[in-house]
Amino acid sequence: MVPMSRAKRSDDWGFPRWRAYGQGREAQKVRLCDRHGCDAPGQCPAPKSPNSPERWYFCEAHAAEYNRGWDYFAGLSAEDAAARAAEEAQGARSYARAQHYGWGGPGDGSRSADEMRALEVFGLDSDADFDAAKKAWRAYAKECHPDVKPGDADAAKRFAAGQAAFEVLKQAEDRKSWKPA
Repeated sequence: MVPMSRAKRSDDWGFPRWRAYGQGREAQKVRLCDRHGCDAPGQCPAPKSPNSPERWYFCEAHAAEYNRGWDYFAGLSAEDAAARAAEEAQGARSYARAQHYGWGGPGDGSRSADEMRALEVFGLDSDADFDAAKKAWRAYAKECHPDVKPGDADAAKRFAAGQAAFEVLKQAEDRKSWKPA
């Protein structure tokens, strides 16, 4: 009868970093820069042509040289280039608008941007309370109400804007004073 040999417990978990030092002796694959005569590692991919999946791989110095002459708007008409630039700038503005320091606007950060715009309609500071807003709304309504100025389209627009602004402030005040049952 042949005794069963016990299998030796392995320390290899399958992750190269967890193996003992010096166990992995295979050579690392390093891609060299695609620029003729350069033997630095090519770590920066660059497209061979627009809309092509093929890439050059340059070192940092040659990638900078390659990008220096790159024209993003090459082949586009002036209108198309302006439209693309506006579209990308709009995307960047949207991202910047969402950053944390822009959320609260001026004040202590407790008011939304809509509330701040509503306070601007009445000419109030960002720290004005609801009673001051109510008083300002009454004075505002007295000067541009359609019954006071009949037939004045500008006054009617201003009154509608003031009404919407007061509604925003009133809803915000209701949210602050609401208590669950």
